[in-house]
Amino acid sequence: MTERASLLIFGLGYCGRAVAALARAAGYRVAGTTRAGGPGALRFDDVAMPLAEATHLLITAAPEEGGGDPVLARYRAEIAAAPRLCWIGYLSSTGVYGDRGGEWVDETTAPRPASPRTERRVAAERAWQAFAGHCAVDVFRLAGIYGPGRSVFDDLRAGRARRIIKPEQVFSRIHRDDIADAVLAAMTNAPARGTRVFNLADDEPAASAAVIEEAARLLGLSPPPAIPFAAAAPTMSAMALSFWAENRRVRSEISKGALGLAWRYPSYREGLAAILAEETAKGRAEQGEIGGTR
Repeated sequence: MTERASLLIFGLGYCGRAVAALARAAGYRVAGTTRAGGPGALRFDDVAMPLAEATHLLITAAPEEGGGDPVLARYRAEIAAAPRLCWIGYLSSTGVYGDRGGEWVDETTAPRPASPRTERRVAAERAWQAFAGHCAVDVFRLAGIYGPGRSVFDDLRAGRARRIIKPEQVFSRIHRDDIADAVLAAMTNAPARGTRVFNLADDEPAASAAVIEEAARLLGLSPPPAIPFAAAAPTMSAMALSFWAENRRVRSEISKGALGLAWRYPSYREGLAAILAEETAKGRAEQGEIGGTR
């Protein structure tokens, strides 16, 4: 990477902001969008100049129902003509693998989407991969995302957590900071052209109930009562039901090897402990600030 390398992120959300922070620390110039713009973000419709200057492009926005990929719908021609662009990263989902009955999938497994939502994901992946003759294109298939401010701790404290039991059902997860590490590693070690697929999932798929139980233990709380899935299902949203309808274990050894990474948080246990430590430190700092103003 040179001093002039410039990253444009379409979607400064939870993951986008984490990548932006790491990239700035690594010396990239970084700009990013939200729909309406605001402090530290450009309006989605006002990025023609940053796009023309970008060497790296990251897309975190999901495809829209009936509208396909929103970035390509608005900026396909500009991206194709961007003179300095050498890398495109697209954050997709491990949902593209569909239901595998609890079996393992890896980066060589062919997608088998089982819902309109994941079919749109596969279509978006392929649309972005069409740029691989012009620059490097990396597709990151993300497992369930969690991290500070987005974890089961929030639901436990609010009394919303439900310990749902569905025998043999597991989910794969990935901490936000491991996502950011992987994206930065891919950006800085990309080929000149071509496409790669990376699975971003930690090393231990686990039942939802097990994660809730560990979080409750860390908080010194009793876990919420167990609820059979059949009893919980009638109260679930269509989106939640679609997640629970699929059962797979996601491997990421190929991705970690290619990127030269070991996860900071190889399972939910390390990830939850780090989140709680960060929240505790933040709370103490805020209390100290309040105390110092009295």
